[in-house]
Amino acid sequence: MKKTFITNPFKSLAPRDYILWTVSVIINVIAFGVSGWKDPLSFVSAVIGVTALIFHAKGHVISEIIMVVFAVFYSIVSFILHYYSEFITYAFMSGPIALFSVFSWLKNPHGKSGQVKVASLTKKKIAIMFVLTAAVTTSFYFILRALNTPNLAVSTLSIATSFLACYLAFLRSPWYAIAYSANDIVLIVLWVLATIKDISYLPMVTCFSVFLVNDVYGFICWCKMKKSQDVETDGGNERE
Repeated sequence: MKKTFITNPFKSLAPRDYILWTVSVIINVIAFGVSGWKDPLSFVSAVIGVTALIFHAKGHVISEIIMVVFAVFYSIVSFILHYYSEFITYAFMSGPIALFSVFSWLKNPHGKSGQVKVASLTKKKIAIMFVLTAAVTTSFYFILRALNTPNLAVSTLSIATSFLACYLAFLRSPWYAIAYSANDIVLIVLWVLATIKDISYLPMVTCFSVFLVNDVYGFICWCKMKKSQDVETDGGNERE
């Protein structure tokens, strides 16, 4: 039976990780300050999200646990701000998938390092992923249309990229970060459209801009993780 090793995630953080986290939080503080701190819950959500991404970049399961917490807070924020598409996405899709990812990562540790074992995408996995993405996106599209969701096309695209990101994280693939980056860009557009009508939404634009930088960093880290883990296995033929 495979053993699960849980180590102190802070031990894996390098000075650059602390710097990235600190700068990300400071940028959010400035953005929320400019908007007059009208929604403190959004700020808390942003900090939780940035924290999750820092640990996610290091491949620690605590990141998925924090991501579940982020999904709860962001769902509440989206509901309060009447962005029901985001509420539905994170409350009924992203949050639950992150929870399943916790168990997936716990079952697939990389030795005693505390890192998750990075997996490769097979043709079968890719085929299943796109079929599920199409099914989920189509289903949510009709739900959002029935709710008269504003910016329906962008909101639907957000669901597609969000599902891809969550599912790739569940599969333990480095490409999760690219999908999340795409989702960040979609959400930046979504919140910019809202900010045009109400400047109080500006912090959410900043929030996902910071997330974008962190996700790009996460992709770089995971590529290095996979290369390092492959070197430690028999010629890189890691067992999935």
